[in-house]
Amino acid sequence: MLPSKFGEFQIQVFAQDDKEHLVIFTKELGDTPLLRMHSECLTGDAIGSLKCDCGDQLEYALKMIDRENGMLIYLRQEGRGIGLLNKINAYALQDNGLNTIEANHQLGFKTDERTYEIAEFILEYYQIKKIRLLTNNPAKLSALKDVQIIEQIPIIMESNSHNKEYLKIKKDDLGHLL
Repeated sequence: MLPSKFGEFQIQVFAQDDKEHLVIFTKELGDTPLLRMHSECLTGDAIGSLKCDCGDQLEYALKMIDRENGMLIYLRQEGRGIGLLNKINAYALQDNGLNTIEANHQLGFKTDERTYEIAEFILEYYQIKKIRLLTNNPAKLSALKDVQIIEQIPIIMESNSHNKEYLKIKKDDLGHLL
């Protein structure tokens, strides 16, 4: 059990190599649960960074999951999969004028290093065949091959002066549905 300020949840961990992914879900999932695949963002999720919208999205998703029944898969792939150290290095490059994609490339990474195989494994484990997916990211829509996505629900947060350009890059260059 995981009682939280967002609701009463169940909690489980799935190990994948050196990563431990967290699954938070309501007791009743229903036939077509609401699903959020959320990639770890220590600065946004835990510290409230204004450089992104991650923490706001996480809180919004947990509230919706509590209200509508569903699951949050918290994927341990910080900084679009480049890790915390490299993410902070990317922040420094962004502070000097590069955008989020350019910073990743400057550090020798692809635009997005994340994968979603573990999410499919988790959904299979819980025998979930159909979902309503809470995401703006088209890569997540195409990554889930073994589950039927009944509905894609956008999760749009207000921008601020610190993340306005970041969100513009996500929309214009990464195709996020913002």
